[in-house]
Amino acid sequence: MKQLLSLCIAVTLMACKGEPKDYVTLSGKISNPDESKTLKVFKGRSYEKMISLDDDGSFKDTLKVIAGDYNFQHGKQYGQIYLENDNVSSFTTDNNNFIDSLKFGGDDSDLNNFTVQSFLLSKKFFSPKLVASNDAEVLNKALEDYQSNYDKLKENYTEVDSTHKALMDKKVAGTINQISNFIKSKQATNSAFPAGSPSPGFEGYENHDGGTMSLSDLQGKYVYIDLWATWCAPCLKEIPSLKRVEEQYKDKNIEFVSISIDEGRGYKNDKAAAYKAWKKMVDDKNLGGIQLLADNGFRSQFVQDYRVNGIPRFILIDPKGNIVSADAPRPSSPELMKLFNKLDL
Repeated sequence: MKQLLSLCIAVTLMACKGEPKDYVTLSGKISNPDESKTLKVFKGRSYEKMISLDDDGSFKDTLKVIAGDYNFQHGKQYGQIYLENDNVSSFTTDNNNFIDSLKFGGDDSDLNNFTVQSFLLSKKFFSPKLVASNDAEVLNKALEDYQSNYDKLKENYTEVDSTHKALMDKKVAGTINQISNFIKSKQATNSAFPAGSPSPGFEGYENHDGGTMSLSDLQGKYVYIDLWATWCAPCLKEIPSLKRVEEQYKDKNIEFVSISIDEGRGYKNDKAAAYKAWKKMVDDKNLGGIQLLADNGFRSQFVQDYRVNGIPRFILIDPKGNIVSADAPRPSSPELMKLFNKLDL
């Protein structure tokens, strides 16, 4: 009788659990959704599914997946989620503050929340303004705080498996290494080009307004140089800030000189196309200051002399032709105003 009862209980429990589902159920809500009213879940080119959102941003659908990390996209916003068949997973967020308000629920919620919180730590400690500040002491302190806060975060998410924690450890170490190399690069630049030393010069660069110009033509004024290219997204992002700075200091003893290193890179090595793109962008974006074109792109002597290996790069030179900063703050950085305020402009 006891054996029969045990068998009945076992059968009942198995019946309650049922067969594992060959799909994951994903649901949630995106507040203030954009007009597309869609959520795309994808993994490279191997998997993609479009999910329709209700008018209030709610959604629910099933997806047949191979267990792993997937990306999702709503409008211009992106996120990441671990999905596995037979799971019931969910997330909520506000489209106006997508990543910061992202919260996961259901199966593997600890893993998914750990992932997004780890990303938010890097966002918190390495804001674009902080990274562009050129302050090695502040950046080194941010690195220490980032590591210690990440260690605390791992302790809070005890349910996350060691494999995923190891993967995140590797990403965090990569971020720290990247920022550390960035600091070393800036320190090396400042060491190689100390303030007060003579600046390398350039001669005969084509002026968009006509004729040519050399650095020596600008002696007697401070010169803030922007090395950029039409294909460089971070360079283009600085343009609005550069315009504001130019307007603010238009009556001061300073010239703003933008030197394009367009030479074919980004245009399939077609120098004619690169030249045309430079001329057109200066006109279309109504770029101010003095717009020059370097004579040989990244291989131009002036660019080589300053050991430029990435753009945008900003350089500040004093009225006597001496270096103020070989790696000056970007126009978008508050540090630039602090630097200008120290000068007799």
